[in-house]
Order: sequence, then C-alpha cells, then structure tokens
Amino acid sequence: MSVSDSIVLIPTYNEKENIEKIIRKVFSLVVPFHVLVIDDSSPDGTAAIVEKLMPEFPGRLFLEQRQGKLGLGRAYIHGFRWALARPYQFVFEMDADFSHNPDDLPRLREACLNGADVAVGSRYIKGVNVVNWPMGRVLMSYSASVYVRFITGMDIRDFTAGFKCYHRKVLEAIELDNIRSVGYGFQIEMKFTAVMHGFRVVEVPIIFTDRTEGVSKMSRGIFKEAALGVIKMKIGSWFRKYSRSS
Repeated sequence: MSVSDSIVLIPTYNEKENIEKIIRKVFSLVVPFHVLVIDDSSPDGTAAIVEKLMPEFPGRLFLEQRQGKLGLGRAYIHGFRWALARPYQFVFEMDADFSHNPDDLPRLREACLNGADVAVGSRYIKGVNVVNWPMGRVLMSYSASVYVRFITGMDIRDFTAGFKCYHRKVLEAIELDNIRSVGYGFQIEMKFTAVMHGFRVVEVPIIFTDRTEGVSKMSRGIFKEAALGVIKMKIGSWFRKYSRSS
C-alpha cells in the first residue's frame, strides 16, 4: 500500500458518468491522496467502474459496497469508521459530481495543517460563490445556513457544506453512533457537534459548481428534515455532555 496521511471519502449512488473522472483527477494532484468510494448498490454499475480502476491504483483506491440506498450520512459514518481503522490523519468529504473542485483538496488540507480541526469548503464566506444553480435553490441553501446560525448561535457561514477535511482527532472524539441526521442535516450536525466539543472550524472559500452530468439527489424533503433536525439538535445539546478538546 502506498503511504498517505489523507483519505478522500466519496459516497456514490448512480455516478457512472462522473466516478472515473473524479478519481483520476484526485490522483493527478501533487498531494498523494487516497480515495475510498462508498457505493450504495448503484444499479448503473458505478461500483464496477471503481473495481475496474483499482488494479491501476493499488493501495490508493478502495471500495466499500453497502446493500441498498442507506443515505448520505450513513455512508460517511461508514467511511469515517473505515478511515479510523487505518492511520490516516486527514479525512475528507467530497461529492462525486465535480460540484466540489478536487483542486481545492490541498487547500482544505493546508488549513488543517495550519491549525484548523475541521476545514470547510465554504460557498458563503465571501459572498455567494455558486455556479449553475437556479436562484430558488441558492436562496434555499443560503437561507438554511442563516437559519442554522440563528438557532445555534454559531458563526459558520456555510453550515450545509459537504466539502470538508476533518483532523483525525475530531472523528475520534465525536460519538458517531449519536449522529442521527441523513441529508443536509448530517452536515449541520457534524459541524455543530465538532464546535460543541471545542474544535476549531475554519471556512475556506471555494466556488461551488452544480453537476453537469448525472442526476442531483437533492430535494425539498431533505431541507425539511434539516430544518426540523436543527431544533431537535439544539435542544438535545442542553442535556448532553461534550468532552472538550485541549
């Protein structure tokens, strides 16, 4: 196995148009990232494409297949546990559809090397940096982060962002079994929990570009789940003890 301190987790469901291109792009970067694809039994053959690529990238490309479409949050929890069983120091979340630019991975890693415990690729830390989204979706996403800031009192501009780098110690401290959210709520809950544990969250400005191939998994139902989940999360925090990072 090649040596790396960084693993990029890419959850997939029907991403045959994008998966090979995103893997090759990550492996073209100067930093020797490893990649773990967590596939939820995609009927379009996404996992088969990854399996075909694995001999080309031995010890760098890995695949975990789950039975059924079990949700984004559960996919990342699965990936976190997989990464923590190995000596990675930096664990990344990234979409397969190029809405997150792989060229920004080293910037997130650099932020963690320079003191961040969680580095967030933020669409809203410097204005609104979103390309190819309809205005209604931009407003829904931006408003969601404003709403979460109001409820939690935490000054994170892009609470729903899914492009992140975690220092290993964050994932070790968070009780992953207690993370209940699935969609956008998962991204909110992980950031909230990290801050409650005393970890430093730093936002790194990125440009988010909507997918050009494949089908979006986003829906209003996911936003509704997140909106209700934030209130439950905040109330639950009043009765929960958090270990504080040193």
